[in-house]
Amino acid sequence: MNRFEYVQAPSVKEAIDMMNSTVPEALIKKATSPAYVVKAGGTDLLDLIKEGLVEPARLIDLSKIPGLDKLTYDNKAGLQFGPLVTIAGLENSEEVKKNYRALHESAAHAATPQLRNMATMGGNLMQRPRCWYFRSSEHKCRKKGGFTCYAQIGQNQYHGIFNTNVCPCVHPSSLATALLAFDGQVELTGPQGRRIVPLSEFFLSSEENVTQETVAESKEIITNIILPPVDASTRSAFVKMGQRESYDWSIADVAVVLKMDGKRCRDARIVFGAASSVPLRREDAEALLKGKPVTEKLAMEAATKAVEGATPLKHNGYKVKLFENLTKRVIMQAVAVG
Repeated sequence: MNRFEYVQAPSVKEAIDMMNSTVPEALIKKATSPAYVVKAGGTDLLDLIKEGLVEPARLIDLSKIPGLDKLTYDNKAGLQFGPLVTIAGLENSEEVKKNYRALHESAAHAATPQLRNMATMGGNLMQRPRCWYFRSSEHKCRKKGGFTCYAQIGQNQYHGIFNTNVCPCVHPSSLATALLAFDGQVELTGPQGRRIVPLSEFFLSSEENVTQETVAESKEIITNIILPPVDASTRSAFVKMGQRESYDWSIADVAVVLKMDGKRCRDARIVFGAASSVPLRREDAEALLKGKPVTEKLAMEAATKAVEGATPLKHNGYKVKLFENLTKRVIMQAVAVG
């Protein structure tokens, strides 16, 4: 591990200033680019440093910035929470549990209780992929600027089944699956001020940029996450499947948000996690549900439609049927809520 300078930011403005200020020359010579990194909980950053993927000259700690750990909800503004809100904070929020059930369920099934108490939502959305070739210092894959995707020709049983031509790694955040299903937005703050980015545009697919996972600029940080208000017609559910029943990374997860008029579906959002390099909406499947009473037969038709176009790799073809079955299950779970 290289030597680095540790600084604690007292405000968002000063954190951004610290990104722009000069790093000592003695430290920057051994640093990777960019020369600084930011941390909140730091659970993923510690792994990246240990694995030699990040070697900062300056580490900027955001964990003490006032106001970034707030969570609020009202019927008009919806749900808003800062990047320092922990996964446990979402899991334990009565407002989230009552109004955004799929988000609550995704938080409750993430990691371990210890990690949920430490890991922040800003870090969760910004974490890097868990592909073992990307995390290995022995493999210079495409995501690290190389020319070979070792996952395409190697061990790929947990990789993506959609849009796998460039890099089949999957986005590691199950909470992002639920947040996208609720049509969430991210507020980014940088030297040019603040901007709001829909989650549907926040994540970058491997085809768009193989070395970068989000549209956040190098000197921007997440300062707020926003979900629109819900009403009494909203039904939602989330399901995650891992290799083990206990703590494990997701092999497949599905979030569904429905707007129901009695038994008839007025609107639908179906999102896959661990299926592609980004959380993936299945709009053709959503269209099958709209305007119709939701039955098991219709749920199965939508689930079958949802996996159309999959291009599984040599070792992960099982995920196609897994996503199909999970989609049917979570649609029926959402309908049954309330």
